[in-house]
Amino acid sequence: MSIVIDPNREIGRIDPKLHGQFIEFLGECIDEGLWVGEDSPIENEDGYRKATLDALRALEPPLIRWPGGCYADTYHWRDGVGPQSERRTTFNENFATYELDDHSFGTDEFLRLCEMLGAEPWININMLSGTVTEMKDWMEYCNREQPTDLVRERAANGHERPYGVKYWGIGNEVWAGGGTMTPSTYMDEYRRFASAMPKFTTDVFEPSPMYAIACGPDGNKPRERVAWTEEFFRRLAEYRQPPINGYDLHFYNWNVDNDADTPTEFDEAGWKTVIEGCLELEDILRDQWRLMNNGLALIHEPEVAMDSKLEHVDLIIGEWGNWHKPAFFARPALKQQVTMRDAITTALTLDLLQRNCDKVSMACNAQTINVLNSLVLTFGEHTVLTPNYDVFMMYKAHRDAVALDVPRQDSADGQVYVFASKSGADAGNVGGTDETGGASRTITVNLTNAHMHDAADVSLLLPATARVTSMTTLAADDPHDVNTAEQPDLVRSRKVDVDAAVRTSGSGEITVNLPAASVSTLMIAY
Repeated sequence: MSIVIDPNREIGRIDPKLHGQFIEFLGECIDEGLWVGEDSPIENEDGYRKATLDALRALEPPLIRWPGGCYADTYHWRDGVGPQSERRTTFNENFATYELDDHSFGTDEFLRLCEMLGAEPWININMLSGTVTEMKDWMEYCNREQPTDLVRERAANGHERPYGVKYWGIGNEVWAGGGTMTPSTYMDEYRRFASAMPKFTTDVFEPSPMYAIACGPDGNKPRERVAWTEEFFRRLAEYRQPPINGYDLHFYNWNVDNDADTPTEFDEAGWKTVIEGCLELEDILRDQWRLMNNGLALIHEPEVAMDSKLEHVDLIIGEWGNWHKPAFFARPALKQQVTMRDAITTALTLDLLQRNCDKVSMACNAQTINVLNSLVLTFGEHTVLTPNYDVFMMYKAHRDAVALDVPRQDSADGQVYVFASKSGADAGNVGGTDETGGASRTITVNLTNAHMHDAADVSLLLPATARVTSMTTLAADDPHDVNTAEQPDLVRSRKVDVDAAVRTSGSGEITVNLPAASVSTLMIAY
């Protein structure tokens, strides 16, 4: 198999927010997984589980979505602010969590987390059981600078300065548990909520810094997702448009048809079904992008000079990841283990998101801790990083780089995948300098061998000066292996001896040996 990687074939800049994460009050994602409280015997930093916090600090997630998800539909933000001893206790029925909720992790705890990690917060408001006033007050509490009562309350709770929360989701999965709405009924509600969003400006003509995110379709319903987007944008085009910046599509790689297939027990057919299932998202997002732009074309030209015309809405993938059937019955809710099968689909999903960076602006893995496609699993006092964590760490070099259009030349059975980006002198000069003092140039290449049992050789055809400076590979001795409290590093990425794994012809041809069921990252100077 040979692949031509031409640094001049650019797609566009990879927004770091394509590497976003999602945390929700579901199972032990936040409670126990991220937040244990200051009085916990588990080592913590101001209540945050220290091992989880340290892992996230190293990961530097660019974006974190909270408080849901489905939980947002019943969440009242005032339950989670103020002194811990005075917060309400409610019952969390979210997706079979079935636990008391003491609201010890609330708005200030979430936003302090984002500050510690350097992440942009994305807050989903409660449209289903909340009110426009509740949303407006929440935004005021987070963002107002002038000394209103809500600002004084925020200061009393420990944060005098505005948090500056930009991203606000208006409704979640409104086609199901978020209200079982139609696009028409949702648009009526969306217009009310979005129109009430404070602008936080003092110039009537200054654009609002707030970013309003509308609920897109259920990506797993082929007919419904098309009909939903067509009708949503048709209704949006009627009369005047409310503030709208993003459109949030959700897609899960369902693995629910074979009861014998579990997160850790599967045969080769089950392996291939899950690997191939994640690739559907690329066709879906491209089709949704087309439908969105067709819908925007229906908007009339402004009747007066002072009006503006809505011409662009960002496509967002607010939730994505593998969902295996046993997670429905797991306790804690939706907890599932992570093998190389999941790690490969995580890599391939990041590939397709980055490859479509000219269409998709943000995306959130669901979820970061203890739920579904996790990066972190906790077992009592033990904290374990999954193979998915390694994949995200290996992909960090793509953030803010330029995605390259790599023509696909399949192997005989099409199970080796390639993605490449460039940084450095011809990509915004972000790559530093080389030994001679000139600007360095780097191509980052990801090679995913989705064969369950067979190694593979791949030839990369690059500029003549190309040389591999480092290689990292994530693989397992057995594709069913997982990291546990007893063996936390059984499946871990490793630096590879470049001389042993890579052959260079001297004319830009680089041949790489890939282990079976593996994800590799090559850093190539040219």
